[in-house]
Amino acid sequence: MRLLLGVTGSIAAYKAAELASRFTKDGHEVDVIMTASATKLVTPVTFQTLTGRKVYTELFGELDVADVRHISLARGADIALVAPATANVIGKLAGGIADDMLTTVLTAFFPKPVYIAPAMNTAMYENPVVRENIIKLTRVGYSFIEPVEGRLACGDVGKGALAGLDDIVEAVYGRF
Repeated sequence: MRLLLGVTGSIAAYKAAELASRFTKDGHEVDVIMTASATKLVTPVTFQTLTGRKVYTELFGELDVADVRHISLARGADIALVAPATANVIGKLAGGIADDMLTTVLTAFFPKPVYIAPAMNTAMYENPVVRENIIKLTRVGYSFIEPVEGRLACGDVGKGALAGLDDIVEAVYGRF
């Protein structure tokens, strides 16, 4: 299986490194796409080392006229997983905004399976706008891996912590 792993700017981004490692050890090709905010929390080198593959961070990085990268990444993968997914990226996807490498690839990925594992503060997760964005994306075929209750980065305790890694892996493997 070839998996696209989108990593966004949630403090849970460090857990995505373990996901990349697990999928790679299981024999899958993992292409990691990081948002600019994610690179402030975990370096692309971490993911490159764990997957043995190039990590994508910029929409207009190295240009190759023979390869429109956001299209070739979308065409070449079997499944996509965004873990952790911030309210920002969920809102962009729901609004059809494709302004970075991750949202552009995921927009071109349709109708292939996309799993989204949110991680954010409880107030953000329960915000009616975020809830509507999740409903909208679910209606058009995106699958969500619900966050769990736990201690959040701000010290609050509530629903918004990234789902357990075993649950995320199981959801992805359940599709194949």
